Amino acid sequence: MLSAKGKYGLKAVSHLAGLKPDSMAQAADISEANNIPKKFLDAILGELRNAGVVYSRKGPGGGYRLARPAAEIKLGQVVRALDGPIAPIACARRTSYQPCQDCDDVKRCKVRLAMTKVRDAMSDVLDMTTVADMLLLGHSKKAKVGRRRTAAAR
Repeated sequence: MLSAKGKYGLKAVSHLAGLKPDSMAQAADISEANNIPKKFLDAILGELRNAGVVYSRKGPGGGYRLARPAAEIKLGQVVRALDGPIAPIACARRTSYQPCQDCDDVKRCKVRLAMTKVRDAMSDVLDMTTVADMLLLGHSKKAKVGRRRTAAAR
């Protein structure tokens, strides 16, 4: 499951991807626009900076921007930088594997085998989807139709 940190990180990266080239955004602006607690966002942006996803500059005209074009940043990189390995349970991880205490035969454990399929499916989507791809999701005709219905229902 995606943590709040992972979700907020994706929202922040999406916000930065929507900026004009070479523009910088203040953490306070990202926080306000995306309903992310400012202190939590500061920590998230620091982790994303350390992972090479965002670039920061201090001082006048400073702020945050993507370190690379949005089309070069995979969602999997963002999620792993913030949440660690993508696996629903520790025994299904590719890295930092941890066997379950209650499992007698990990090679035949049905739960672990099912969760490795879940992990693989999640990883496939996250590792094939870029931040640029994610930005386009909100601009589909289906999304616009859904928004119109919501507005009309009010």
